[in-house]
Amino acid sequence: MSIKLMYITNDKDIAYLAESAGIERIFVDLEYLGKAERQKNFRSFISNHKMEDVSIVRKAISLSKLLVRVNPINPESKEEIDKVINSGADIVMLPMFSTADEAKDFIRFVNRRAKVSLLLETAKAVENLNEILSLKGIDEIHLGLNDLHITMRLTFIFESLSNGIVDYIAKKINSKGIDFGFGGIGRMGEGELPARMILAEHYRLGSKMVILSRTFKGNRDYKELAESNWLKQEIMKIRDEERRLICWKEEQFEENRKKVIKSVNRIIEVINEKNLIHRDT
Repeated sequence: MSIKLMYITNDKDIAYLAESAGIERIFVDLEYLGKAERQKNFRSFISNHKMEDVSIVRKAISLSKLLVRVNPINPESKEEIDKVINSGADIVMLPMFSTADEAKDFIRFVNRRAKVSLLLETAKAVENLNEILSLKGIDEIHLGLNDLHITMRLTFIFESLSNGIVDYIAKKINSKGIDFGFGGIGRMGEGELPARMILAEHYRLGSKMVILSRTFKGNRDYKELAESNWLKQEIMKIRDEERRLICWKEEQFEENRKKVIKSVNRIIEVINEKNLIHRDT
C-alpha cells in the first residue's frame, strides 16, 4: 500500500492537477495564530490561505480528500472547526497542542463529522503522549518535524529522525493501531538529506502519510504545470521508489537508517561550524 501524499495549496486549478497526478490529499492551511512569531528565525512557509478557500478547493476535487489545518485551540476553535467541516473538509488537523485536554476538546468539537488528525509538533505533546494516546476518537497523528525541532531546540529538522525520537513516537502510536506520518519530503534525487533515504525511513517505521514539500511546485504556475505533465511525472518517481522499497529486506532498511544518522550528523556539524563562524564575525 502506497503512502498517502499531501499537497498544500489553496489554488483550485492546482488542486485539480494534484488530484489528477494521483495525490490523495489536498491540504488547505488556515493556521496563523502564533506561527509568524514562532518561526521568525526559520525559513518556514507562512500560509495565506483563507476560510473561503476551503469550499473553493472542495468544489475542484472529487477523488482526493480535503484536509484542513485549523488554528491551535483557542476561544474561537469550535466556530472555526464548524465552518471548515460545513465547507467540506474530510479531515481536520489540530496543530501546536501540548496536552491531552486540548486534543480532547478538539475531538469533541469535530464530533465525528470529519476525521481527526493531530499534528504532534511540541516537546510537551511528546511528554504527554501516553495520556494523549489514551483518548478515543483519534484517527491519525502526524509528526511535524519542523516545529518539533524548534520546541526541542534541536539543530536540524531531521535530527529527531536520527536520534531516535521519531522511532520512540512511532512505536507508541503503532501500538495503538493509529495511522501516523511524519514531516515532509522533497523530490526524488534531491534534498539536503536525500528524499530517497527519507522515504525508506517512512517504510521502515510504518508511516502512512507525508507532506510534499514546496519543491513539487517551485516557481511553476498553473499553465506550466498543466502543459508539462511535470507534477504527475514527479509523483510517478515516488511511486516507482515505493515499489522498490516494498521488496527491501530488514537489513536494507537498517543500512539506510545508519546512512540517515551519518548524513544528519554531518549536516549538523556543518550548521554548527557556520553558526560558530557567524558568532565570531
